[in-house]
Amino acid sequence: MLQTRTKRRREQNRKQPAGAALHLPPLLSPLRSTRSPLLSDSCSPRSIMAADPSAAAAPADPDGPDAVRFTWNAWPRSKVEASRCVVPLAVAISPVRSPESLASPPLPYPPLRCKPPCSALLNPFARVDFAAKIWICPLCFSRNHFPPHYAGISENNVPAELFTQCSTVEYLVAGPPGSPAPLPPVFLFVIDTCVIEEELEYVKLSMRKAVALLPEHALVGLVTFGTQVHLHELGFSELSKIYVFRGSKEISKEQILDQLGLSGGGRPGFPKMTQQPGVQQVNGMHPLVTTGVNRFLLPVSECECTLSTLLDELQPDQWPVEAGNRAIRCTGVALNVAAGLLGACVPGTGARIIALLGGPCTEGPGVIVSKDLSEPVRSHKDLDKDAAPHFQKAVKFYDGLAKQLVSQGHVLDVFASALDQVGLAEMKLAIERTGGLVVLSESFGHSVFKDSFKRIFEGGEHSLGLSFNGTFEINCSKDIKVQGVIGPCTSLEKKGALCADTIVGQGNTTAWKMCGLDRNTSLTVFFDVSPSERSGQPGHQNPDLYIQFVTSYQHPEGQMRIRATTVSRKWVDGSTNTEELVEGFDQETAAVVLARYISLKMEIEEEFDATRWLDRSLIRLCSRFGDYRKDDPSSFSLHSNFSLFPQFMFNLRRSQFVQVFNNSPDETAYFRMLLNRESITNSVAMIQPSLISFSFDSPPSPVFLDVASIAVDRILLLDAYFSVVIFHGMTIAQWRNMCYQNQPEHQQFAQLLQAPQEEAQVIINGRFPVPRLVVCDQHGSQARFLLAKLNPSATYNSAHDVPPGSDIIFTDDVSFQVFCEHLQRLAVQS
Repeated sequence: MLQTRTKRRREQNRKQPAGAALHLPPLLSPLRSTRSPLLSDSCSPRSIMAADPSAAAAPADPDGPDAVRFTWNAWPRSKVEASRCVVPLAVAISPVRSPESLASPPLPYPPLRCKPPCSALLNPFARVDFAAKIWICPLCFSRNHFPPHYAGISENNVPAELFTQCSTVEYLVAGPPGSPAPLPPVFLFVIDTCVIEEELEYVKLSMRKAVALLPEHALVGLVTFGTQVHLHELGFSELSKIYVFRGSKEISKEQILDQLGLSGGGRPGFPKMTQQPGVQQVNGMHPLVTTGVNRFLLPVSECECTLSTLLDELQPDQWPVEAGNRAIRCTGVALNVAAGLLGACVPGTGARIIALLGGPCTEGPGVIVSKDLSEPVRSHKDLDKDAAPHFQKAVKFYDGLAKQLVSQGHVLDVFASALDQVGLAEMKLAIERTGGLVVLSESFGHSVFKDSFKRIFEGGEHSLGLSFNGTFEINCSKDIKVQGVIGPCTSLEKKGALCADTIVGQGNTTAWKMCGLDRNTSLTVFFDVSPSERSGQPGHQNPDLYIQFVTSYQHPEGQMRIRATTVSRKWVDGSTNTEELVEGFDQETAAVVLARYISLKMEIEEEFDATRWLDRSLIRLCSRFGDYRKDDPSSFSLHSNFSLFPQFMFNLRRSQFVQVFNNSPDETAYFRMLLNRESITNSVAMIQPSLISFSFDSPPSPVFLDVASIAVDRILLLDAYFSVVIFHGMTIAQWRNMCYQNQPEHQQFAQLLQAPQEEAQVIINGRFPVPRLVVCDQHGSQARFLLAKLNPSATYNSAHDVPPGSDIIFTDDVSFQVFCEHLQRLAVQS
């Protein structure tokens, strides 16, 4: 019940304006009670705050049963009209969301495909001639005969994939007769030992918990590194047997395999690579190399004792560090060795490299900073001025590593725990293209690391549903072209007639590789409208457009599955039917898509001014779809479907995705990787946090993301996705410090203190990575975590307007009120 209430409050809060300066209730701000024409009556703070959230019905899943959300749910037919929409035609999809969302259980037979080159799967939108046993593909209009095993099909006996409610179906893919059983998941741990002893103890503790949570059949391996790389042979349990690699030298995959005795010819004294009898090759590679697996990768049930002994013996790197120097850390070579080992032992099956990094790479390939402490780690300013001497070379190295891992079907996960940077900005390519997980924390002892690390091995309701070896394909109506994808995937370079000339992200293809994916993984697909001459003629216009997403992946249980999601939307004439366009606008999806789009442009385009680009886009959108009289700002108003969009843009302009000042390149890379892979609901929380008030006067209620929401007798709970802040007003903090909550006559106060803690725990338990919990007081040093996210309606320049007991923000940033005034004036200009 508590979790349901929390989700409901977050949904309610998201429907409120961020800028309380526009139309706060008179109770909170007598000087700002005027309603802004930007906001519709449906967002009235009175109606939301007066209602008891627990009495309301639970909100429907915003992502729908298919986990697909469009920026525009009605599409214009021409390129010109599409460009006038300002917000791109894009779709956000979670390819393997939880099975509970499916209307039917997985189907135990292979899917039926349309004839090439279409190859779309049979779906509920297909037209079926039951008498002739023919189905017509809605995407390409080809006529296809049903195969013999569909002979019993009739109007009263249809397969599940033709049910209207089964727009998303899953198929179980059985291998050919005699094919081997799927390999268990593989986890190769890569541990940084260039850390202090206390940090290493935290790592050991987390590793023991992780191994205890792994299924007994899962294969595990261990690589440790500091100045040198140590690969531990777990299969030699009589004593510790370690293969050592120099950290200062770049080493090729062939050299790694030769040193390990896993190359084609082998080394003297080592057995050659052998293939198990009856095991088929995958892409020309051996799916299982017995000698390598038995030596370096063993089931947990067989090596748990050996692993425990190795962890007990593990010590911080013993190589001496000279005064004024950084520790010698060869991260690049360690990851290279790990990738080479997996490529030799388990190519083409689900495997993860889980790297635990405690500092920057200073030796060998992938160096981000020299050993000399006098050289600072690169900053955003250095990257802008091209003054980071190691950056481009490191990026090139990790680009090569990413290609190797993708070709092998393996994933790179990084858990970075350090006060300094570790090189996430350089590793971004390898992590994102393999679909890896990433967590950034300050210490291996911090709950952000410990709880997040444990979460990836847990089962049950907290399981991430880690899947492997996915491919993602798109089929669509012929008038639609695919521009590309932003998200954790890599292009498979499957070119064809459906590829657009304009490329966004991973483009010029209709198929992508997803080495690792989970229930939260989301992709953003950008489309272009390219109508053919025939489709523009009367009588040839199909009123509907169709898009099909097909995901093949290795399920956490081991078997291969195919999930097909087919969706349909309406074509509209944008020049004459603006109302349908407006009614189909999804402002949350549009905000997230723009955030992902400008984050990409900031990385690939020099001198790109994201703030100016966002402002111009918002002005064009409001000018196109607003209701106003020319040159009369007071007449301006927006449809309810657009009413929240200006505040999303206001908060996006101020977010860590656009404003990189005060953030390191590692932090910026971390924020953007999570923005690109999370669901729309989670991404909106990153852009515009939610704020809930707890007080004696009313039940927990969503309030405005504004400094005026602060009161001395109120507790505020801020969910900013990466952090959860519990903020106590001054009076509440004083009462707590005087321990009133421990007195029997003040049990109500104790309950008030406990309520936001419980709500925060519900948020933390349902999220990966685990957010940082900050508990602070008004005027305290950590209150900055809240104040930085609030609308600065009261600053040091307007202190006379501050309600008693509220607060002010020391900033020169404009408030949402001023932002909207400028927007209205510019949108109505002739």
